[in-house]
Amino acid sequence: MLAGILGACQHTDSLSSQNTGTDSVRNVILMIGDGMGLGHVCVTMKASDHPLAIQRAQYIGLQTTRSASSEVTDSGAAGTALATGTKTRNGSISVDTLDRPLRSILQRAETAGLATGVIATYSITDATPAAFVAHNSDRAQEEAIAEDFLKTDVDLFIGGGRLRFEQRADGRNLSDELRAKGYHIFYTLDSLPTLEQGTAGVLLADNKLPSMQQGRGDILPRATSEALRILSRNSSKGFFVMIEGSQIDGEAHHNDAESMVREVIDFDNAIRIAMDFADQHPGTLVLVTADHETGGVALPSDNDVILFGKAQPGDGNHAQTVFASKGHTAAMVPIYAYGTGAERFAGMMDNTDIPKRIAELMALPE
Repeated sequence: MLAGILGACQHTDSLSSQNTGTDSVRNVILMIGDGMGLGHVCVTMKASDHPLAIQRAQYIGLQTTRSASSEVTDSGAAGTALATGTKTRNGSISVDTLDRPLRSILQRAETAGLATGVIATYSITDATPAAFVAHNSDRAQEEAIAEDFLKTDVDLFIGGGRLRFEQRADGRNLSDELRAKGYHIFYTLDSLPTLEQGTAGVLLADNKLPSMQQGRGDILPRATSEALRILSRNSSKGFFVMIEGSQIDGEAHHNDAESMVREVIDFDNAIRIAMDFADQHPGTLVLVTADHETGGVALPSDNDVILFGKAQPGDGNHAQTVFASKGHTAAMVPIYAYGTGAERFAGMMDNTDIPKRIAELMALPE
């Protein structure tokens, strides 16, 4: 149980000084913890038996998340904002409020000759990863979203959703069509180390991947490591990759604090790999943020011995994890930045500012 180990957030003193400054950004690793707000991180910091990699962040900011249609966004609209720099309605995927397609930061990176990738621990056709590749006014149209993977030149995608590619209502087998385009299609991460470079899709489950509670294991850290290896070889110009810790959101929807912590720790293990890569490859920027906050996570005292807003010394007060909601909230979410160009993400900004600043740092074409 988490009771008794949950408390206020603590800051780490072990900030690295490497890879800061205004040098050119060649590689961007955008890591999105679906539904992960500050409370989720604080809870996990107290539950973990060692400092989190996220505590290595050199600059920290906050982003607002409202959509074009609501103060409380969904993942489709928030993913669109993070991918394209434009607001849209809840439920839409990289189209504007008039349903016109929007170019994502990943597609702009492709145009510039960079290698690109998308990784998720849910279906690869789910809202957040889809926003970087596809265009649809309805996030539920996952078979149509899968078709858009044939209209892009993304180097590598890893996630669930095999049925959307291979057992479709229209009878098409998109995996075979991707193979005809030169893609390697794998169904396990064990096959990926055989690929030195080139384009690949890894479909790890029929629909979503298992949760950490259900035994997913180290799939996300392994996928992160393999992706950085392959993408860094695929283009001499650099790469852009989006990596999502997808199931933090679901556990927060369920108000399951222990399972939520397992998902954040798994995501943090992938963050550690990304930050280590940045240390070894100057010109790499690691950004860790969320699409929105889920659950209204807070850490109040576990009893009522509170006077003038303060827990009284010696009374044994501890923080407990509580949820204000089973849905999304309008709370701002943190941005953790590490590596070259990290200073550009300090302070308060809107979610639409993030891809705009990435594009500026990488000098991407419109």
